[in-house]
Amino acid sequence: MIKSIYMHIPFCNRICTYCDFTKVLIDNQPVDEYIDALIKEMDTVETKTFKTIFVGGGTPTALSMEQLETLLQAITSRFECTDEFTFEANPDELTTEKIDLLLSSGVNRLSIGVQSFNNDILKILGRTHSVHHVENLIEHLQNIGFENYSLDLMYNLPGETLKDIETSLSYVKAFKPKHISWYSLIVEPHTVFYNLARDGKLNIADSVGEAKIYEAVMSGLEGLGFRQYEISNFAIDDYESEHNKTYWLNDEYYGLGAGSHGYVNSKRVSNVRPVTHYIDSMNDKGHAVRESHDVTINEKYEEEMFLGLRLNQGVSKSRFKEKFNVPIETIYGEEIEQLVNRKLLKDDGEYITLTEDGRMVGNDVFSEFLTS
Repeated sequence: MIKSIYMHIPFCNRICTYCDFTKVLIDNQPVDEYIDALIKEMDTVETKTFKTIFVGGGTPTALSMEQLETLLQAITSRFECTDEFTFEANPDELTTEKIDLLLSSGVNRLSIGVQSFNNDILKILGRTHSVHHVENLIEHLQNIGFENYSLDLMYNLPGETLKDIETSLSYVKAFKPKHISWYSLIVEPHTVFYNLARDGKLNIADSVGEAKIYEAVMSGLEGLGFRQYEISNFAIDDYESEHNKTYWLNDEYYGLGAGSHGYVNSKRVSNVRPVTHYIDSMNDKGHAVRESHDVTINEKYEEEMFLGLRLNQGVSKSRFKEKFNVPIETIYGEEIEQLVNRKLLKDDGEYITLTEDGRMVGNDVFSEFLTS
């Protein structure tokens, strides 16, 4: 049974310099028509009860109050969420009225796009908020007793120093969030940062410097009581992101909206990206135009490894055998043995996990399991 569903809102008030997600500036866009199309796609989903619902973007909080109300009413009238209903938000867009609407509609977790606590870096990133906006938002959430929020941060940003990491950790200590996502900057094609990097104008650390920053992030959060449960995610006990664990555990999920991805009935599917094309496909065909790929058994093995190894608990041997009816050693015995000998993996008999050294070169480890 599919337990998770993702819905994509591709509109932003400003395009960030690092972002390659499906997004457009909200001005003069057919937002109402898009929401209507998204609702039509909701009606094609057979499952009605989900463990997790995640509304992301883009920037869902870029929607007006009326648009948000339409969207949330459509979601709650069609689906039941038993555990975790998450909404992504920008600090400067999450007004008290929008917070009230989200919470009254059953949203019980916020994913707040902070990225940095350095105002100069925020400007370089193209963010519309300042540290002051974050402070005001967290103060309001604390005043109303809402605790289940994640601060989403990035490291190895242009001009960033270890002092900036220390500053961010001091804010984390003061705000006491339940969850932290702290990802390294990845310079993606078709972004402003990609063009700057190509021209040698992007001031970020090399791999050695990045590793030092990552170590500072991990040790700093550990010192504040956060348990690392995935390469870039940290949580207080009982506040891990159940929705994102759907991806890392290689379970199936629905993806709705322009450019969204899903994994349904052993097929990886991706909806058409342009907003107008998505709207037209829903209006003309009653379903989104999408690419579909039948996942082969070898690809399922690979995905189970490189996704599961992102988790600190690693890949469960018993779960692997239950899912595929074959012991993990039969498929990857040689690769695991070699990586254990290189001290990049650990095998305790129940789980295969990355060592500390392995976490530093995670992509190299993952590549050892890509055979197709």
